[in-house]
Amino acid sequence: MANLSGLASFVSELRAERTNLVDRLRHVDAALSVLGKLNGGSSGHTVSALARRRMSLAQKARWAKRASKNQSTTKKSKRTMSASARRKIAAAQRARWAKVRAKKAA
Repeated sequence: MANLSGLASFVSELRAERTNLVDRLRHVDAALSVLGKLNGGSSGHTVSALARRRMSLAQKARWAKRASKNQSTTKKSKRTMSASARRKIAAAQRARWAKVRAKKAA
């Protein structure tokens, strides 16, 4: 019989918990109902064109700010060659190819 008395107390605890859960669920339903009425009864959120434009500009400004931070932390670009240096390299390469062609012709 000890098992049955323990089972009865367990069942009564479960019933009490169920009552608490039902009460909490009513509170949640009431809160959802109030929030639904605040939004005009619809679940969608409408934003004016002006507000969308402002949000777009603000987001673009955040992106630009982030991009400028990233550029300042990246490595500097490699130096470019001067025109005279490029001419010297091109002349040396032409001379090398001229030697290769001369050997093939001979």
